[in-house]
Amino acid sequence: MRAGGMKVPVTMYTTAVCGYCVQAERLLRAKGVHDIVKVRVDLEPARRLEMMEKTGRRTVPQIYIGDTHVGGYDDLVALDRAGRLAPLLSGRAA
Repeated sequence: MRAGGMKVPVTMYTTAVCGYCVQAERLLRAKGVHDIVKVRVDLEPARRLEMMEKTGRRTVPQIYIGDTHVGGYDDLVALDRAGRLAPLLSGRAA
């Protein structure tokens, strides 16, 4: 069980020039996420292959909250609008 203020780790596959990555980071920060592990697939091509194998997708961002693959920016927004992002970030998702 997580302590009261502890957050679930967030990992984002990203590149240097990615508007959707910037928007995703902005949304996550607005939700109180201060630490985002950024995997730069433009600098580490092997990590892009890893991302594609794990997610089945080629585009960035690809976002993980804990072990849950959220998807890209549009998926993140949809999750937030459905009221499911905050519980996932806090570790209380069903």
